[in-house]
Amino acid sequence: MLHVWGWAHYSVGQLLRKLIYLHLYIAFYAILCLVDIRSLKHFLHLADSLHFGRAAGAGHVSPSALSRSIQRLEQEAGAALFERNNRSVSLTQAGRLFLDYARDALGEWDAIRNTLMEASGELHGEISMFCSVTASYSFLFDILTRFRRQHPRIEIKLHTGDPEEAVGRVLAGDEDISIGARPASLPKGLAFRLIAVSPLVFIGAAGAEHGESESGAQPTAADWSGTPMILPERGIARSRVDHWARQFGAPPSIYAQVAGNEAIVSMVSLGFGVGVVPRIVLDNSPLAEKVRVIDVRPELAPYEVGLFALEKRLASPLISAFWTQLED
Repeated sequence: MLHVWGWAHYSVGQLLRKLIYLHLYIAFYAILCLVDIRSLKHFLHLADSLHFGRAAGAGHVSPSALSRSIQRLEQEAGAALFERNNRSVSLTQAGRLFLDYARDALGEWDAIRNTLMEASGELHGEISMFCSVTASYSFLFDILTRFRRQHPRIEIKLHTGDPEEAVGRVLAGDEDISIGARPASLPKGLAFRLIAVSPLVFIGAAGAEHGESESGAQPTAADWSGTPMILPERGIARSRVDHWARQFGAPPSIYAQVAGNEAIVSMVSLGFGVGVVPRIVLDNSPLAEKVRVIDVRPELAPYEVGLFALEKRLASPLISAFWTQLED
């Protein structure tokens, strides 16, 4: 019998583990048969985009097929999951409750399925990832090139946006992994793996003077009491600049508050004021030659850039495979 199943070469311990995995697989599959896996995925696509056209595209189905799938799911759930009209789509209270279930159910499904695939030496599925545009071409090329060679059947779904959203999107369950700057203290249940360290630098327009004295002494916050500054609306860089300025009792004179480091470089290059960005952003900016780094003391603490993931999600073979490749 063992020869027929192809398991003759396994030890007794390996056979027992495989039988346990098979039992878990069958048990969880029996639960999920109550709700179609594809319907859960369709629900998550629509909950993410709140747009039938985009959700249909993400799920590789027609809008009408998506609508029927959601209707069947609502019938099985016994409640309306979405409020929809000709103009908008939104989650109902029941839909928000169902969202947590759908994420957990598909996460558990992927975990047990990939545990079995890992035992056979093959992983496939998808990983949802979030990062800024700068991080996508600063770090992801090397990481994904190596990961693709090792696991060609794992698909990466990449979303880009404001790097200050990196932690929140993982905590909310919107992404499996994100790339961002490590906060002063990690939220409970959040794992972090360092990729690189980038100085946080002050920048001004090339050729302009900002606070420097004729003797060439480095400017401090006190020298800039009237200098217009272009700062992030929120996040780590903003809190560090505010703390730096408070040390001298000289709050910054804010010209503009913007979202995104690339926008700060752009506004600084036009001569609107002094900005603060991670050095890696400046190094990769097409406007790098139009701005210059200002030597300011004391220096701001650097960015620690790395991966974020929920600790409980590291049990997934897919997430673990991506996470542990950085140890090599």
